[in-house]
Amino acid sequence: MVNNLVNIGYGNMVMASKVVAVLTPDSAPMRRLKEEAKEQKRLLDATQGRKTRAIIITESDHVILSAVQVETLMQRFSERGQL
Repeated sequence: MVNNLVNIGYGNMVMASKVVAVLTPDSAPMRRLKEEAKEQKRLLDATQGRKTRAIIITESDHVILSAVQVETLMQRFSERGQL
């Protein structure tokens, strides 16, 4: 189980097998996705007050914000054999 966890920044972890996508937050559709998730109480903010650099979408349709770059997260997921 611990092998399935990936650090998404500042001690926050996510189960790699539950992640569907890792996206950049810069576009208008991603901002809308974030707002919709917030309204529906599906938004998890793991940035610790820092700038959002990646948006993680899970199987359960939750949206997780991370302060770690998309490239760094993808490297961490690939080390686990996920995504």
